[in-house]
Amino acid sequence: MHIRTASLADAAALAAVEAACFPPAEAATAAEITDRLAYYADHFWLLEEDDGTLVSFVDGMTTDEPTLRDEMYENAALHDEDGTWQMIFGVNTLPAYRRRGCAGAVLERVIADARAQGRRGCVLTCKDKLVHYYEKFGFVNEGVSQSTHGGVVWYDMRLTF
Repeated sequence: MHIRTASLADAAALAAVEAACFPPAEAATAAEITDRLAYYADHFWLLEEDDGTLVSFVDGMTTDEPTLRDEMYENAALHDEDGTWQMIFGVNTLPAYRRRGCAGAVLERVIADARAQGRRGCVLTCKDKLVHYYEKFGFVNEGVSQSTHGGVVWYDMRLTF
């Protein structure tokens, strides 16, 4: 397996994995993914089998804003390539590949790249059942998020370098 960043040509495969990983109310649409790729394809990290099969990915924009807001999911133009914070919108792994370290490998790459790019850290939101998972990577739970993305309760998680 190998990790690489995305291009517009990956849109359909990314949308398929996203749809397999999240309920429809929470999943990015194919159009949203295509829009995000147009603005920040280098902020999509893809884990693929050696034959090119996409099994996991992490995506998100960069910004100077320290808090992940709902509008960031909806408006890819808010991306600032020189932003100090790496936002993480989704950590996606196909169900058949879960519990094999795939998501962790991609997340570690995202963290390493954000550090190398001089970012202040990474920010994500997650459901209660995943708080402990992200804490293993050094993320700190900052409490219930103001985000209403997908109409569920999210927790703000921050990793500061």
